[in-house]
Amino acid sequence: MVSIDQFTTIDLRVGRIISVDELNTKKPMYKLEVDLGELGKRNIAAGIKAYYTKEELINKSIIVVANLDPKKIGDIFISEGMVLATEDANGVSLITPERGTLPGSSVR
Repeated sequence: MVSIDQFTTIDLRVGRIISVDELNTKKPMYKLEVDLGELGKRNIAAGIKAYYTKEELINKSIIVVANLDPKKIGDIFISEGMVLATEDANGVSLITPERGTLPGSSVR
């Protein structure tokens, strides 16, 4: 269990995917360039390649953990956040805002 004080330290933001490239990793992953509004653009690794085409992802609004410590993926790529998704028997689905929300908007 986490307290509400611990949970509020997580900075969840709306991001808009502006580019998608393949990462050369063992697990099928994409490198997403995500616009987080006033926080700027971030490169984020996402293990969603088996569930989404590049074309489905461009301009898609998603939810991002914006204050996660950067993590090295593969030999040279540094992921600067995490996208939120659900997973069940039907596969993986990105969590998206219900309406058009501006990049960088806080999730609460």
